[in-house]
Amino acid sequence: MEINLHQESKLVDIWLSREDQSSQEVQDRLRSLYRRCAEEKYTVAVFYSGQQDLAQETGALLRYNRRRSAERAVQREKARKRQATR
Repeated sequence: MEINLHQESKLVDIWLSREDQSSQEVQDRLRSLYRRCAEEKYTVAVFYSGQQDLAQETGALLRYNRRRSAERAVQREKARKRQATR
């Protein structure tokens, strides 16, 4: 478990490994931390480690975003040409 406290934004981010997610000890520590954060008016964000390969999934997301960006550029160009011919 990794805990990062950001005082300036009153944010706590918590990163849990797969092992942490199933640990009763970690869950008990988190409940205590949630209470303290609520008292101090901090927002808590918890990030859970996934089951899939990070590099592979990140690559797929980047490819999708690049393809979607190209599609939108084509749509904008077509719309611009339609406007120019009117």
